[in-house]
Amino acid sequence: IDWRDRLQGAQTQDLAHEVGDFVVKRADGLFAYQLAVVVDDAEQGITDVVRGSDLMASTARQILLQSHLRFATPSYLHVPIAIDAAGLKLSKQTLAAPLPAAPLPALVAAWRFLDQPLPSGSATPATIAEFWRAAVGAWNPARLPPLPMLPAPPAFRPRAPARV
Repeated sequence: IDWRDRLQGAQTQDLAHEVGDFVVKRADGLFAYQLAVVVDDAEQGITDVVRGSDLMASTARQILLQSHLRFATPSYLHVPIAIDAAGLKLSKQTLAAPLPAAPLPALVAAWRFLDQPLPSGSATPATIAEFWRAAVGAWNPARLPPLPMLPAPPAFRPRAPARV
C-alpha cells in the first residue's frame, strides 16, 4: 500500500510481509479498531484525518479495508507526538503526568508544541472557548514540524516525586 501523508510525506507498507493477517473482529465479538474506524469515518463522510504519528503504521491497513469496502480514502496528516527523555510517548501507559485542573495553559503549551501561532500574537486567550475560537482560525498544517516525535514541552514533563 502506497499513500502520502500530508506532513510525513510518501509512505509505503507491504502488509503481507510486514503485518500479515490482522484482526477485524475480536474473539469477544466486537469489531476491532481497524474496521471500526474505517466504517465510522465513511459513515460520517470524513475527508481529512489528523491524528498522532504513533497511529501512522495502521493507516495502510485502513486504506486496504477502504478499498475492499469501496469507501473513499481520506487525506491523512499525522502530527508529531510528545515524548519524554527516554523517548517514550507521553500517555497514561507510560505514566505521564496528568493534565492540570486548569487546562488552558496545557492547551496553549500543546498548541505551541505544534508550532501553531496564536492569532493575536503573544497574548494568551483568557478562556478555553476563546482559545478554540482563535485556534480554529489559526490552524496551519504547513507550520507543523515534519517529525514523528518531539521532546515534550516543559509543561508536560513529569516532575520529581515529592519526598515524604
